[in-house]
Amino acid sequence: MIITGVISVIFQGFPVLFHHERLGKEGHPFTLVKFRTMTNGQSLSAKHDITRLTRWGQVLRKTSLDELPVLFNVIKGDMSLVGPRPMPTKYLPRFNQSQIKRLNVKPGITGLAQVSGRNSLSWEERFEVDVNYVKNNSFMGDLIIIFKTLIIVFRGKNVDANNQEIMPEFMGSGHGENDE
Repeated sequence: MIITGVISVIFQGFPVLFHHERLGKEGHPFTLVKFRTMTNGQSLSAKHDITRLTRWGQVLRKTSLDELPVLFNVIKGDMSLVGPRPMPTKYLPRFNQSQIKRLNVKPGITGLAQVSGRNSLSWEERFEVDVNYVKNNSFMGDLIIIFKTLIIVFRGKNVDANNQEIMPEFMGSGHGENDE
């Protein structure tokens, strides 16, 4: 983490870390910490975020090194190693009755959706896989997910969403482009 942080300072400057409010178990918010992959400043949407992604940020995302600081969230107890990925707090009112069940467990660094297609899945497909994980999670299942995650990260498979670096924003079921 120290080496990645030093290289981040050289290529991107400060701040090195990105802090963002995310939904934890039962919808309780927590602050997720990752290595920053974009230029500083606000954007209007995910479509604009792609223009803010730095070259070093692309490397961090492709290798999943941007996720290393998330281990502090696991140690702190906000997250687990395996579970549905934590979503921004603004998504809470957008979940339907089925999708909100993903909040019945702690969010994870990796999860069933990540090993079932990662960013190549639509939002609806992701949520279906996440809810399936919540219904059927087990220690052995988590070990298999961790093993599959390691293989995917080393191969760099399905990191981008349909040849995009950033998933489009989830607008909720029945609200447009994310409901395929």
